[in-house]
Amino acid sequence: MNSNRVEVKHSALKWHAMAHEKVLTQVISSQQGLTELEASKRLSEHGRNVLPEPKMRGPLIRFLSQFHNILIYVLLAAAFITALLGHWLDTSVILGVVVINAFIGFIQEGKAEDALRAIKKMLSPQAVVLRDGKRISIPAEELVVGDVVYLQSGDKVPADLRLIKIKNLKIQESTLTGESMPVEKISDAVDDDAVIGDRLSMAYSSTLVTYGQGTGVVVASAGNTEIGQISAMLSQVESLTTPLIINMTEFARLLTGVIIVIATLTMALGVWLYDYTLSDMFLAAVGLAIAAIPEGLPAIMTITLAIGVQRMAARKAIIRRLPAVETLGAVTVICSDKTGTLTRNEMTVTNVAIANGGLLDVTGVGYDPHGDILSADKEIDLNAHPVLNELSRATLLCNDAILNMQNGDWLLQGDPTEGALIVLGMKAGMIPDFEHEAWPRTDVIPFESEHQFMATLHHNHLGDGVSYIKGAPERIFAMSQFQRVDLKDEPIDLAYWQQQMDVMAQNGQRVLAIATKRTHAEHRDLKYSNVNTDLTLLGIVGMIDPPREDVSEAIKQCQSAGIRVKMITGDHSITALAIGKKMNIGDGYHVMTGHEIELMSDDELCDVVNDIDVFARSSPEHKLRLVKALQAKGHIVAMTGDGVNDAPALKRADVGVAMGKNGTEVAKEASVMVLADDNFTSIVHAIEEGRTVYENLKKAIVFILPTNGGEALVIIAAILMGRTLPITPVQILWVNMITAVTLALVLAFEPAESNVMQRPPRNTNEPLLTAALLWRIVFVSIILMLGTLGLFIWERSQNVDLEYARTVAVNTLVMFEIFYLFNSRYISGSVLNKAGLLGNRYALMASALLVLFQLAFTYSSPMQKLFDTVALDTFTWLLIILVSSSVLFLVEFEKYVVRKFNHINNINPI
Repeated sequence: MNSNRVEVKHSALKWHAMAHEKVLTQVISSQQGLTELEASKRLSEHGRNVLPEPKMRGPLIRFLSQFHNILIYVLLAAAFITALLGHWLDTSVILGVVVINAFIGFIQEGKAEDALRAIKKMLSPQAVVLRDGKRISIPAEELVVGDVVYLQSGDKVPADLRLIKIKNLKIQESTLTGESMPVEKISDAVDDDAVIGDRLSMAYSSTLVTYGQGTGVVVASAGNTEIGQISAMLSQVESLTTPLIINMTEFARLLTGVIIVIATLTMALGVWLYDYTLSDMFLAAVGLAIAAIPEGLPAIMTITLAIGVQRMAARKAIIRRLPAVETLGAVTVICSDKTGTLTRNEMTVTNVAIANGGLLDVTGVGYDPHGDILSADKEIDLNAHPVLNELSRATLLCNDAILNMQNGDWLLQGDPTEGALIVLGMKAGMIPDFEHEAWPRTDVIPFESEHQFMATLHHNHLGDGVSYIKGAPERIFAMSQFQRVDLKDEPIDLAYWQQQMDVMAQNGQRVLAIATKRTHAEHRDLKYSNVNTDLTLLGIVGMIDPPREDVSEAIKQCQSAGIRVKMITGDHSITALAIGKKMNIGDGYHVMTGHEIELMSDDELCDVVNDIDVFARSSPEHKLRLVKALQAKGHIVAMTGDGVNDAPALKRADVGVAMGKNGTEVAKEASVMVLADDNFTSIVHAIEEGRTVYENLKKAIVFILPTNGGEALVIIAAILMGRTLPITPVQILWVNMITAVTLALVLAFEPAESNVMQRPPRNTNEPLLTAALLWRIVFVSIILMLGTLGLFIWERSQNVDLEYARTVAVNTLVMFEIFYLFNSRYISGSVLNKAGLLGNRYALMASALLVLFQLAFTYSSPMQKLFDTVALDTFTWLLIILVSSSVLFLVEFEKYVVRKFNHINNINPI
């Protein structure tokens, strides 16, 4: 065989649409497989069936890249300046923060490699192939295109196969399509434009054989497989920078520029206008720079995010990357998978139709057998409906699944559809074990895709025989001559049954028909000809994977918070629309399929993506394109998923959300958040916490910056007035670090404000510091400067020592911050009430702690020597408290004026 033409690019040929004879010709093989010699040639030419290793940056480059950040540059500048001053402790603290942040980024970046390794682990370790006309088992990595592979129940598919022969073959493809129901396979070609979930003639690498047997020829291996393409997409997809990092970068760049300009101008003015020496003014400029740089801000930001992580973990949302906490608060669109996230991933019979009872409703969800059968919202008397009893018995006996309770939960062993039928029988009052003992199974015809039904033969202990048949409605209708009405059989009314089936189908339900046929005691061997005709139809059942109970309310919360919810699923359009309508996703009429997405350009998709909320029959590429299209329209996108197919979109999304219980490791590693309970509602809780975190960050910044601003203004004013500096550089560092550690940290513990989920998502293009917040910072900075400098000048006018006046200035500044802390609890709301003043016990504790620190700063001998401070008398303390408390009342008055102005002009608050 000539192997040179064998290797073809993935998807270059549509194998699913080709007859298998043509496929064998194309890959230069036959149903007898390859020879060992030919397989060896192909293996050496095209390589092993393993995913290619993506190019990764080395660990040193990854680590050094963590320092490429303007905020880090500011911190390094602060460390350099403190080192120049000989304050090695401060230098060590600042450098410690920088190095720790670098290590965190280094570790998180390594998670991308973990996701790719997790995909590699999913590949099958062994494969049974036909070589030289013999069945042999070989390592899956030695498979080549053209190999004939055997599949049986329990196998993991080792490569992409075009199926040649099948016998009742079912494959679970949730890792690729996201849908949990096993897919019945065929060997015939399918439509040329079929999406991956409809390519019934294919078996894809990493999927799981759940039933039957099959034979297929390898048409793609290694990186050319569908799973290989996902791996390639995952390695190429770039994670987006979070809004917080963008805002902080812009803020740090602006702050750096402002500090440099002001420090340089101040030094120049002092030398040229006031005849200070250059060395004195250089030290003053260094002091100004130290005063202006918020050394504690990065630590406060990290701690605030970390506290948000802890809060979210308590609400079942595990955050894997700190900045994602804040990004959640900016989410405008949630793209959610359907199965297992919005729905329970437990098939449930919701309707039953019988000949004389019409369409009945079945209550209860999942595999919990508690529920009722209702007619016109009233519970029916099962004794008055013998047909319903017979149908329920049939659902239990014509069934291979087992339902057991373990640790308080009902667990299914077997096919989800059969599990739903068992639950229906139990809701009708049947006891499975009793029915199986009363009517033991004598024989069975297993479900086969060509027959589209399953049949079982039973005999009771009196010798009476009966067959029960379940299957596709069209097939069972064709096999049925009668329908059961009460205790007698009548000719079948096909129009009635078609009408009932249409109603179920419109609700997105999967429909099965149940029939029966009586037989005699000697009949022990069930053949196809025994049940092919003259059946009596008992009824039809409609089942669906139902929405989670609390998801609808969570979606309403999202919508009230200005967040759009979109469902992207691999399921069929009718089912997707029905589920979406029940949960208020979309309008119940408009849906876009994966095929329609493929026909659109990226620009065309961007034009319509805002208008459609339900997307069906979606492949991994479709999900990734949808996320990109939404981001191109300016949305902050959260994407949920659990399968390998979701990983590229999870990584590309602003917030990738994986399922903790049923999610694959690949999905978890590609995401930034994992839901411990797989519940959509937990995302809503996480968004609430994310919004709270951002609010608390703003509060911390609005609290910290006036401290730096006040200190800087004090130094500038003193220089311009030709006076001695009221505060030394080392005293400035003390104030910055001690207030950041004790007071600013308190704001990270602020609870969510009551209306946090009634506001629209914040505009990520809006700067971190709005004009209103900048005004607040300037306003408070001026108050702190006037009070601190004023008391310093007043004390000097009383002929006290410079050390005494400076001690007064430092304590005045710190007391200003204690009072301003309470202002900062609400950015626009008043704190002059019990909740505002006493509602955060951490604020009270931190204030008391800071007072103790300041007493030590003022009266402790070691601190006096270190910071050049002296003891203060009682009168001075009263004066400090009187002056510093003014900020509390002045800021509250400013808030009141702003609130009134906003109300009159209908302006949203800060």
